[in-house]
Amino acid sequence: MRVLVQRSGKASVTVDGKTIGKIESGLVLLVGFTEGDNIEKIEYLAKKVANLRIFPDENDVMNKSILEYGGEILSISQFTLYADTAKGNRPSYINAMKGEESIKLYDCFNEEMRKYCKVETGEFGADMTVSITNIGPTTILLER
Repeated sequence: MRVLVQRSGKASVTVDGKTIGKIESGLVLLVGFTEGDNIEKIEYLAKKVANLRIFPDENDVMNKSILEYGGEILSISQFTLYADTAKGNRPSYINAMKGEESIKLYDCFNEEMRKYCKVETGEFGADMTVSITNIGPTTILLER
């Protein structure tokens, strides 16, 4: 399981020209799954995201988590996190978990994240337009 975490100002996701998820401030999570992923990995990474200290404290040092700083999460399914270009320029996605299995884990991950803060989502499997105002810029890849 991979989660690409971006500290964000305003962020939104649209499908067919309609905004289906948006946040004012917080984290954008791009989430991908591979074979062998399970609830243990989901729980671990959700807790890791919630406690990741990448928000500024009173001295403008990245020392606060989203739990302390406040904010929301925009979670986007992203199978391309498992792209493999070892055999050329056309990425292979063979390491990405199949959609039927992956959607269950994605829903489970979002429910786990909702234990910590408000979560907006994209639409699994849809062609989405994601707008992200990356603050910092701060982008961190978590994997388990």
